[in-house]
Amino acid sequence: MKRVRKVIVLGLDGFDPKIARRLMDQGALPNLARLAAQGSFGTVATTYPAQTPVAWSTFATGTNPGGHGIFDFLRRNPRTYLPDLALNSYEQKNAFSSPRAVNLRRGTPLWSLLSQAGIHCTVLRCPCTYPPDPVNGRLLAGMGVPDLRGGFGTSTFFTSAKNVARGESENIVEIPNTSPKRERGNVDATREQGHINPTREQGIQTNLPGPLQPRSRNTCQFPLTLVPNLAVNKLVIRSSGQPQALEVRPGQWSAWLKVKFKTGLFQSSRGAVRFFLRSLAPELELYASPVNFDPEHPLFPISSPAEFANELTQKIGAFHTTGMAEDHGGLNNERFDECAYLQQCADVWREREQMAFHELDRFKDGFYFCLFDTPDRIQHMFWRHQRGADIPVCLAGSTNDLSHVIDEHYRQCDTLVGRMLAYAGDDTLFITLSDHGFGSFERGVHLNSWLHAHGLLKLKGGKKPGPDAGEFFRDVDWRQTKAYALGLAGIYLNLAGREEQGSVAADEAPALGKSIKEGLTGLQDAERAKLAVRSVSAREEVYQGAYAAEAPDLIVNFADSYRASWGTALGGVADGLFEDNRKKWSGDHIVDPSLVPGVLFMNRPFQTEGVRLVDLAPTILGAFGVAKGPAMEGRSVLA
Repeated sequence: MKRVRKVIVLGLDGFDPKIARRLMDQGALPNLARLAAQGSFGTVATTYPAQTPVAWSTFATGTNPGGHGIFDFLRRNPRTYLPDLALNSYEQKNAFSSPRAVNLRRGTPLWSLLSQAGIHCTVLRCPCTYPPDPVNGRLLAGMGVPDLRGGFGTSTFFTSAKNVARGESENIVEIPNTSPKRERGNVDATREQGHINPTREQGIQTNLPGPLQPRSRNTCQFPLTLVPNLAVNKLVIRSSGQPQALEVRPGQWSAWLKVKFKTGLFQSSRGAVRFFLRSLAPELELYASPVNFDPEHPLFPISSPAEFANELTQKIGAFHTTGMAEDHGGLNNERFDECAYLQQCADVWREREQMAFHELDRFKDGFYFCLFDTPDRIQHMFWRHQRGADIPVCLAGSTNDLSHVIDEHYRQCDTLVGRMLAYAGDDTLFITLSDHGFGSFERGVHLNSWLHAHGLLKLKGGKKPGPDAGEFFRDVDWRQTKAYALGLAGIYLNLAGREEQGSVAADEAPALGKSIKEGLTGLQDAERAKLAVRSVSAREEVYQGAYAAEAPDLIVNFADSYRASWGTALGGVADGLFEDNRKKWSGDHIVDPSLVPGVLFMNRPFQTEGVRLVDLAPTILGAFGVAKGPAMEGRSVLA
């Protein structure tokens, strides 16, 4: 194929080839069908594990995870055994220097090689680009950009109800009822408090929790006054932010509120937050989204050049900056319903379209990439609504038939493809792909409980698996423990000289790894009479490269509808080996990667057999006539 002037890549996170084929056969995806007719359509092998940051890092660098160092959302600290964020970290030389954000994705992304060759690049929201890579062009960071508290997304729920349990990644702020006569009950030490502001409006004075102060580690607070007005069915949020008076009505999302937290004597952090008013009465219930970086004044750079994020804001307005922009946590914690979640997803989609086409309108030549994450989030949260789904999650509170949501979103993606194809001429290689496919998540496997049952993980003081064991390996006896699981697919050996309290000698490790691999492979769920674990891969079987030693020692390849349990991910040791997944997060893809390949469309013919994600970077570089990087493993798949 002769060289091209433009390569346009549309990423659709989680877009599943099985669903795509079914809808194409029904004539429901005409633009993707047209794209396939122009070139080719096939599947693309994903990574071990089939996980968004892992897979898109492989797309970008053309290496397996051992070549870029991203193996999961979480990694373990071998000194403390505690989970840590795996996508980025912060370094600070001393107490008097400013912290610095560090991208933990290593390897050389294809846009760096293109930039070195003088080719202009536009990269929008690719995972593991925070802090952003310098490019000859423009880059806006994607998954990996934290909220202002430094996590994937910590929300806040203001409520006048008593004793509301805190959900996952959530703050609870208890406030008085709208009536000033109501007596307050006691609140526990983990809850913030609000009180009646004795003004004419009878506002409720409270605080929005923000980032931690660098030295004291206390939570910074942004004062709010909530002024409910039952007569006109609305709530006014008054503050020193912008706007100073923000209106929100029941069942609706607010506009953005720009906030500023004082973090030190001459220091502050700016953010942006949205609210969803669940109810005004009989209880006041208000959901606050995770506090996003303000793209006009981000705490750390989220774009390259640094001013690009602000320029986008001036063109398209405020937008979500967190890597996980869709508020799935609020739906999981039942702070709002499916309809509200779909509203918020629609807002995220609209923002992404605006930035995507703003950049396409000024894209003349070079490399263009834009990722739409929403297909992944929609399937995670609505898989249980598909007709025929056998998921034991409770559907209480969902009165609408939502079985159409996933198919409808695929059609929305197809419309997007059609609009983007209008920018592809004869000199353009146009690619649409996903990082992985999708499936059901019905049962969780307690990997640490399996290790405990086989004498490989020990608890202190005769404690038994279950609630007493807690999370974060709280009561694990490390001196007697030989292996432990953390994250969504990995098992680590407690290796002497590597782990702080390692108990496994180097010469014992191969036999131990083999024993665990053979013992877990073929694990059956007797209660369901189903296969739970298809196989286990040793690290050296799937990872090679400069960073392979940072990977888990073993990767568990689950069968369809199974996954590591929620407790396993954070070092929990539960009672029993299996649990029903009762969260609204009911679809997933962290199973045997061969079960969930991604999808690949091109407007040029390509070799459809055996395509892997590592092949995409060499394919794109080759289309421009640029040599692939020395660490890249793949090859061009263009016919």
